[in-house]
Amino acid sequence: MRYIKSVKTISFSLCLALFSQVTLAADDKTATTLDAKASFEQYIVKLKQEAISRGFEQTLIDESFANVVFHQRAVKADRNQPETVETLDTYLPKRLPDWKIKRARAKYKEHEALLIKVAAEYGVQPRFIVALWGLETNFGKIMGNYNVISALSTMAYEGRREAFFKKQLWAALQILKEGHIDSANMKGSWAGAMGQNQFMPTSFVGYAVDGDGDGKKDIWGNQADVFASMANYLKKEGWNDQLTWGRQVKLPSGFDTSLAIPNNTGGRKNWLKAWAKTEKTLAQWQALGVRRSDGTNLPKVDIKAALVFPDGAKGRAYLAYNNYKSLMHWNLSYYFVSSVGHLSDHIKFPPIQ
Repeated sequence: MRYIKSVKTISFSLCLALFSQVTLAADDKTATTLDAKASFEQYIVKLKQEAISRGFEQTLIDESFANVVFHQRAVKADRNQPETVETLDTYLPKRLPDWKIKRARAKYKEHEALLIKVAAEYGVQPRFIVALWGLETNFGKIMGNYNVISALSTMAYEGRREAFFKKQLWAALQILKEGHIDSANMKGSWAGAMGQNQFMPTSFVGYAVDGDGDGKKDIWGNQADVFASMANYLKKEGWNDQLTWGRQVKLPSGFDTSLAIPNNTGGRKNWLKAWAKTEKTLAQWQALGVRRSDGTNLPKVDIKAALVFPDGAKGRAYLAYNNYKSLMHWNLSYYFVSSVGHLSDHIKFPPIQ
């Protein structure tokens, strides 16, 4: 009995100690949270002052920041982005399940008249517009529900990329100033990507267009504006509607893999330099033994292409045409571009061989 009593006594003492530690930890956490909140509020004051110095009117600033809040979830999402190691063989089936391919074809048919009109004006094949739309927001269904001013203010305050997110914030205020959307309905991702095409605010300023002539560039709810803005982006980045994006190819045994663009070029500018150094005509690639994925000869057309290995030299190989560069400007990711390309191929009737 004495042993049991001793254990009970010790347990009670431990409970008191643990309770004290938990209470102190909770108090520390509360204090930290309050300090962070106070600091964020002070940061917002400075942002408003800078916005004034940049020529934005006080009324616009007050309205835009009226309900601004700190989004801890956005900071967590930024710091804990997934680092799962995948290959295209595992990635593409998840990004392009059968239901998405079927929906992409259905959406193409549903909006065919508008897509053809946009294609004629901007010189971008409709299937690529639909593919981008489907992969960015599941055809407008998943656009993000963060208030963009709050999201950008949070990410600027977080500090790792303050200059970048402040630049986005000023662009967002410009969009509000021009009256394309109001601050309450300016929703997007935790990083501030907006609308059905997930434009960052600077991309909106640079590429968004009024597709139906109503005086607004509404990439959230106006399909004409969404499609035209996507097409305008690609057009401004050099899109050629006489070309496709690229094609998967087979390489001969012993092929010199140094002829491909290195995977670790370090940024868009260096990647483009590597492209310029390595691109060849299809005839030259044919002479080197490169063939279509089914083993047949490459097309006999006078165009250039670069060779890319999204998963390294032991993975898939692609000949990338100039339109590939436009898609890489949209998102500097071999996996993203491959997804867009393959989905666009599935949309085409009949599918590309």
